[in-house]
Order: sequence, then structure tokens, then C-alpha cells
Amino acid sequence: MKKIVLLFSLFVSMGAMAQGIKTPAPSPTQTIKQDFALSSIEVNYSRPLAKGRKIFGDLVPFGAMWRTGANGATKVTFGEDVKVGGVAVKAGSYALYSIPNVGEWEIILNKGVNNGGLNGYKKEEDVARFKVKSMTLPMNIESFTIIIGDVMAASANIQILWENTAVSIPVEADIDSKIMASIDGAMNVDNRPYFAAASYYFDNGKDLNKALEWVNKAIDAQPSAYWMVHLKAKIQAKLGDKAGAKATATKGIELAKAGGNPDYVALNEKLIATLK
Repeated sequence: MKKIVLLFSLFVSMGAMAQGIKTPAPSPTQTIKQDFALSSIEVNYSRPLAKGRKIFGDLVPFGAMWRTGANGATKVTFGEDVKVGGVAVKAGSYALYSIPNVGEWEIILNKGVNNGGLNGYKKEEDVARFKVKSMTLPMNIESFTIIIGDVMAASANIQILWENTAVSIPVEADIDSKIMASIDGAMNVDNRPYFAAASYYFDNGKDLNKALEWVNKAIDAQPSAYWMVHLKAKIQAKLGDKAGAKATATKGIELAKAGGNPDYVALNEKLIATLK
């Protein structure tokens, strides 16, 4: 009887030790978040390994819906209304499904963010379906990977990479109308953001005369702001006023030297060189 008790105690101890062992997850999770447009894009997914297996056309069959990762559904969250693959998508979180094929994938965004992979998927909950081309990579990607690349002011690509295949999902945001509305609203208050408004107008090909008017008002409030003076010189140059741009850039060099900023000295010197 005493031996039985001792053996039982040993098994219990071994079981407790086994429960305390931690091993790496076979498909570790990853969350990536990228500032984009006026908000962000976030992706939550699991990353299976190839482990020498043939992936697309075998482990992941062609022509069949895939959860685009491992374990639960891959989740993509957009912080604002966007277009994904040219399809309008409201701000929010969505399950990312795909149907791989040779040379082309069908991409699906679905409301079922709590689905267990394909389990729970309902076609009527799709919010976007579109096709994108797939590319063959010159190297092998061992871990299933999703990144957010080619990030511009109003566009980016959600990129899927695994084995020797890459797929790029285009995302676009309409920030211009929002910023223009914000500028219009801001210009109706006492503390007006003249420099920010002038910068946006210059960078985005808006009314340059209005941009010049605003940057002049910004400089009136901060006469030693060499960065504002440099913007004025650029606006003048773009308007074709070479003499005015040169005089303003020369003033900008003087102010930048006084402010201890050699970068703006160099920027103004380069601008002057283009005016000859």
C-alpha cells in the first residue's frame, strides 16, 4: 500500500513538472501596426513555417479558401474608411481570407473576425472580394509573413509572403478631402495654422498664390522662422518668380545661420543653384 502511495505521488509530481514546461508555439502570433494616412493599419495573424513542405498547390491547395495564416482568422483593422483593392471598406476590423491560384489570388475581407479560421465563415458577411496578381520571389520565405509596405501619404500595400510567392493588396485613403475641410475650418478661427496650410497646398499642387499669402502671414508672426522662409522661396520658385525666390532664399540662409541650422543653409543654397 505504501508503494502504491509513493508511485502515485511520483506520477502527480511528474505531471506537475510537465505542466510547467513551456515550448515555442509552432505558429507564433504577430501583431503589426503601421501609421497610415490619418490613422493606422493593424494586422493580427499567426505565422506557420514551411519546414521543407511544398506550400502553395499542396499544403495550401489552389482554388480553395484559406484563412491566410494559421490558427484563427487573420484580422486586419483599418483606422479610417479606405479602399482595398479598389473596393470601399469602412473603418473597422475584418477577417482576411484568400483563395490562392497560379498567378492570381482572390482576396476576401469578411466581418467574421472571431471565426476559428474557416469555421464560422459566412459569404453574406463579405465586405470586399477582388483579385490581385501573385509574384514569384527569387528566394524562399520560411515563415509566413505579412508586412505593410510602400507606405505613402494616402496609399500602402499589405504584402503576403511565403515560400517563393508574394501577393500585394493595395490600400488607399481619401485624405485630401479631409485635410482640405480641416484647413477650411481652421482658417475660420483666430489662431490660424498658416504655415501648415501653406505647406499642404505647396506639397499637393493646390493654389500657390494662396499658399504664398498664407506663408507670408506665418512669417509675419515669426520673422526668424527660417523653415517658413525656405517654404516661401520654394513657392516663389514654383510660381516662376526666380528673383523673388533668390532674395528669399538668401534671407533664409542668413536666418538659418543665425539659428544654427546648417541643413536649411544647404537647402537654400541648392534652391538658389536651380534658379540660375
